[in-house]
Amino acid sequence: MRAIRSKDMLPELAVRSLVHKLGYRFRLHRKDLPGKPDLVFPSRHKVIFVHGCFWHSHQGCKAAHVPKTNLDYWLPKLQRNQARDARNIAALSADGWKSLIIWECELKDTAGALRTVKRFLGRAAG
Repeated sequence: MRAIRSKDMLPELAVRSLVHKLGYRFRLHRKDLPGKPDLVFPSRHKVIFVHGCFWHSHQGCKAAHVPKTNLDYWLPKLQRNQARDARNIAALSADGWKSLIIWECELKDTAGALRTVKRFLGRAAG
């Protein structure tokens, strides 16, 4: 588990590249915000989280399976991850921030991810 990184994973890098190509500028992993969002757009008061389907238990996704062994460890861990995500989104919302979650599996459809980001950020840049 020590080898699992929380920053600069391939899905996050893909979203960062996509957003940058659209002409948006952002900050990374602001520690003063709940959950340290992956991308932060301070002037828009918006954040983007890039979630791995397994680690954040994406409903209806094949990659979000529960391991068959060591259930006493994995079930509580995955449930804690979901609860923490919900708390972070609620705290951000209470502070006036809008949040978008982009799931790892959604990045297979680049055009769809592009539309989602454009719609969330509110205007086509560039």
